[in-house]
Amino acid sequence: MTDDTRTVPERLVDFLPNLRRFAISLCHSRELADDLVQSACERAILAADSFLPGSRFDAWMFRIIRNLWIDHLRRQKTAGPQEDIDDARDVAIPSGEAGSHARMELLEVTAALKKLPEEQREVLVLVCVEDLSYRDTAEILSIPIGTVMSRLARARKNLAELTGIGVEEKRSSGKKGDMA
Repeated sequence: MTDDTRTVPERLVDFLPNLRRFAISLCHSRELADDLVQSACERAILAADSFLPGSRFDAWMFRIIRNLWIDHLRRQKTAGPQEDIDDARDVAIPSGEAGSHARMELLEVTAALKKLPEEQREVLVLVCVEDLSYRDTAEILSIPIGTVMSRLARARKNLAELTGIGVEEKRSSGKKGDMA
């Protein structure tokens, strides 16, 4: 709980990067994500009276944006091609070899995230990127906490397998004869 006395529009300004990051994780298109964020902000401002003081503003906003995304998917069953985040060239990275490696890793993780089932991707982004608790994530997604935990475990496992990150460490730590 928070004792923040700022208005909904004032809170929105500080929270825009989080909303945009979550929207991009849902739709994989920066343009569509920006549209979702704009719609979510409009909806939040219009429904500011329904926000309960003392409740979690982030959870309220994530629920709004997720509901807008679900509405969009229902309307767009036969949608045409969308911009792919992999084609975006405006990501700021350092120059040289380190920048090349960072870009390659980012593309690898982005591709792996896209391969995760949507329910695993949602939980992974809310818990690991947005740093929400299991309880808040469960509330936003309207699922039990146990379901959040199992989806998160499966998402982490699948992401590790798809990227190879963490797999090598497990292999090397499980060698016979190693004594700690």
